[in-house]
Amino acid sequence: MRLDIITLFPKMLSSFFEESILKRAQNKQLVDVHFHDLHDYSQNNYGSVDDYAYGGGAGMVIGIEPVALCIEGLQKERKYDEIIYTAPDGELLSQSRSNRLSMMENIMILCGHYKGIDERIREHFVTLELSIGDYVLTGGELAAAVISDSFIRLIPGVLNDETSALSDSFQNNLISPPVYTRPVDFKGWKVPDILLSGNHAKIDQWRYEQSIERTKQRRPNLLDK
Repeated sequence: MRLDIITLFPKMLSSFFEESILKRAQNKQLVDVHFHDLHDYSQNNYGSVDDYAYGGGAGMVIGIEPVALCIEGLQKERKYDEIIYTAPDGELLSQSRSNRLSMMENIMILCGHYKGIDERIREHFVTLELSIGDYVLTGGELAAAVISDSFIRLIPGVLNDETSALSDSFQNNLISPPVYTRPVDFKGWKVPDILLSGNHAKIDQWRYEQSIERTKQRRPNLLDK
């Protein structure tokens, strides 16, 4: 997979992709990540990419020209399965969406900033708008990092144990069951006997029942799906 991220602050993202699972994915050449500084596409002598909004009001707006130049330049090199815009009013990121993104070949993410981008970019270039929650961040870089992490870890070969992702919360619209490790007894707090039984069929059933119970308690809305 190739991932291109358009941002005003590439340094905010570069360090995030140089650690842990995301670094491993790149080292394995399973994902090729590129950052594009929107300032490089500025059309004025000041290197700025924002301007005042027509009609007045507080806040600045990212202009159409630098974004269009960047996107069109990348599109000349390859076809993108999705051009994602990080927007508070976008579709709420879900595990099912991340699953679909993980199977794509080329993805572009445009990080929002200020009061947003010129609406014409959203109308003519963006194919998918995603939000990571009902709140507003200073910029879309954190959202882009979260979105990227959510699907890159699902690319086959990224995780050492690919079955691990299949048991994550939300994969089956259920919360993951509780997990334990050594020691068996800590201050009298013991690991459930079933997990020590060696009976994998019963352990699987226990975990499934725990997932249902946790989902009922913490995210009952998921059971409607």
